[in-house]
Amino acid sequence: MQRKAYVPGAAALLVALLAGCTSGSDDGGITDDANPGDAGTASAAAEPGRYRTLPEPCAAIGQSTLDALLPGIPQITDETQREKAYEGEPTVTFDTDRKVGCRWKVESTDATDRLLVDLERVVSYDAASDDSEAEGVFAEKQEAADLPEPTDSESSTSDVSSDVSSDVSSESATPSSSPSSSSPSSSSTSPSATPSDLQPRLLDDVGDEAFLDDALSSSGSTARQRTVTVAFRTSNVIVTIVYEEQSATVGVVPDSEEMQDRAREVASRLADALAG
Repeated sequence: MQRKAYVPGAAALLVALLAGCTSGSDDGGITDDANPGDAGTASAAAEPGRYRTLPEPCAAIGQSTLDALLPGIPQITDETQREKAYEGEPTVTFDTDRKVGCRWKVESTDATDRLLVDLERVVSYDAASDDSEAEGVFAEKQEAADLPEPTDSESSTSDVSSDVSSDVSSESATPSSSPSSSSPSSSSTSPSATPSDLQPRLLDDVGDEAFLDDALSSSGSTARQRTVTVAFRTSNVIVTIVYEEQSATVGVVPDSEEMQDRAREVASRLADALAG
């Protein structure tokens, strides 16, 4: 049997007819490749966050504030080295529009102090606003901090943290009748009782939301190190301050209240600067 010849025109007509069957009609029908949500998404575009840029972090902290947090800076006699210490070191980042930071490390006669300031600008790439996206990111950060439940003030002020009990065990074993038991020197290792108002907690006076964490390194043969972290969110920017101090003398515990006050002061200044 002789085969029928292939007719290009007929094939083209068939393709055209099939295309017509799948295309939208004049009465507003939806085509196969149309996205029903396109129109709604366009009309309900997410609101951008307040901040489109980030400040220069190494210039965000004044010299007087750095003097308080890093007492070793005023002790540097070489002027060039002192100026370099004030300048800090920018953290490595691949997108300065989204994330910037600066760190300082200074040794003094009493301790080694470190300060980190980190700023992140959150941007949403879906229907959520930048602020909503930032709320979610901050919630994850807060959850990762694993803040303890608030404790009773009376009980917490009388309790001694287990992580520093070894530091005072030798002194607590001294008979009460011994004159050394009342020696003022025994108090140098006793800032281990942490009242409830110094426990890791939420803060209500910095930014839109904030929290504070306070951690003391486990006891051992080396000097103790305390790390105080204050994180807060303002609109779509999340700021994290990490302040660390390691005593130069074994048995001396960095003061929790003093470090928290300093870290919160930095957070307040940065929050005011962003708000302005």
